Amino acid sequence: MTVIVGLRIQVDPERMVQALTSDNERLMAIAERAKAKGALHHRFYANVDGSEALVIDEWETAEGFQQFFAENPDIGSMMGEAGMTGEPEAKFWRELDTPDKF
Repeated sequence: MTVIVGLRIQVDPERMVQALTSDNERLMAIAERAKAKGALHHRFYANVDGSEALVIDEWETAEGFQQFFAENPDIGSMMGEAGMTGEPEAKFWRELDTPDKF
């Protein structure tokens, strides 16, 4: 069963987009390493007041995400360039089978 990873980042979302898009080759290399560790889906979202970003990923396992995150210093570098404050907060979620899903 896959897991959803929610990663909250205290950062100006627009500044984060600038940092992420400043080096497309680096960004794509990180994405390929994530896929190799079990990442299935990946998206960024910004809260409406512009004070934080949320990464929503689907991974084969929580351990795959944790290993990937620990082994990739480029992520920390990019978040530093984006002006991240504090540590990102990762939460892992599993789907519940309920009759009202669509």
